Amino acid sequence: MNATLVAVVLSLFSAVAYAAAAVAQERLAAKGADTGILHLLGNGAWWWSVTLNASAALLHVAALKYGPLTLVQPLGALTLVAAVPLGARVAGRRVRSVEWRGTALTLIGLAALLVTASGPAPEDVLSVPQALGVAAATVAVIGVLARPGAKPGLRHAGASGFASGVASALTQTVTVAATDRTGPVLSPQIVVVALLVAAFATGGLLLSQTAYRGGLGAPLAVVTLANPVAAAAIGLVLLGERLQGGAAGVLLAAVGAGVAGWGVVTLSRSAPEPAAETVLDDHPVAAVLALEPGSAAYEPSLVPRQPKRRSKRGHLTPL
Repeated sequence: MNATLVAVVLSLFSAVAYAAAAVAQERLAAKGADTGILHLLGNGAWWWSVTLNASAALLHVAALKYGPLTLVQPLGALTLVAAVPLGARVAGRRVRSVEWRGTALTLIGLAALLVTASGPAPEDVLSVPQALGVAAATVAVIGVLARPGAKPGLRHAGASGFASGVASALTQTVTVAATDRTGPVLSPQIVVVALLVAAFATGGLLLSQTAYRGGLGAPLAVVTLANPVAAAAIGLVLLGERLQGGAAGVLLAAVGAGVAGWGVVTLSRSAPEPAAETVLDDHPVAAVLALEPGSAAYEPSLVPRQPKRRSKRGHLTPL
């Protein structure tokens, strides 16, 4: 089977798994403000989302073995496309026309990128100094985006996207180096880069969990756009990856990226706000509203009753 086709199929299944994990994370984050690591470790729903993320990551790693970063990473936008019907299904609503429009734009843009980014299986890998340099630059970017300030959800989503994109680029190095059979499986290069992958993948997961506290649509869109930007930049600058078709291919890729980005933004803006009863599950008011009629004990009112006056016909009427 063609390597490009294998990479596309694996990326498709990976996107569906990532979408399911994102929906699970968003619902978990919306139920309360406590997203500390100890609280999450004791939550079964969070572990379910971690399992989905791990499955998606394994599929993604396999895709990186057969396709270049410029092909595999943009296909991550399919995560948002898959999250739309999944989120609508969980919320018990229908997919709206604007969501279908955003999905169509995203798919059209990705099709254009698929034509120009398809190529042979990757062979080049990052050296240890290159990997450490990429890691240092990524930590600096994450530090800037994760600092306290306005719109923390979108900034944390951007940091998560960059961390995940760099983790994917480093993962490709580990995968190619470990399977080329020209050196030891646990060479210093593989060990160092694998540790960096674990650090950035974990950081990206925790940053996305924080970002989804404000809703799924816009943060997931930012993650979806930032991820391929970071990975493709590494592929083009350090790994010698090239777009197909010369100048015309570059132009087609730029148009495709623009259309796909338009679709992602459309999908993010169409995302409905989380329901009030979901966000306030742990709030005292939500607990009161959840009581069944007649389940609360009688308590005398703390507000004095208003005096009443007689109408001209002798009936009592409120003041």
